[in-house]
Amino acid sequence: MSFLLPMPTSKKEVDQVIKSPEEKELVLKFGRDGDPVCLQLDNSLSTVSSNLSKKAAVCQKVVFQSPVYTHYFDISYIPSIVFFFSGQHMKVDYGFPDHTRFVGSFKTKQDFTDFIEVIY
Repeated sequence: MSFLLPMPTSKKEVDQVIKSPEEKELVLKFGRDGDPVCLQLDNSLSTVSSNLSKKAAVCQKVVFQSPVYTHYFDISYIPSIVFFFSGQHMKVDYGFPDHTRFVGSFKTKQDFTDFIEVIY
């Protein structure tokens, strides 16, 4: 996993990040250590996150360290990304049946930036 992205370690920390009063998006990425697709996505997210810091905060979570959220958001594919805005889970048509998460990696950094812009 990228050491450039913050990683809340407990359910309480994740809850605090989600309920943050800032008018920002929260991008919560679920993945696994050492997975090549997760590492590629981490690189893209960490590169773009500084440019989007006024609009979005990007955090990561290792799937097995977060069973409550993994189950709640039905994280069965990695990487998966869940978006929040002002404490509210954002449901957007990502091309998946339930509209609750984005699965996979973005093809380009601009694709991720565009996603943030749409939600913001």
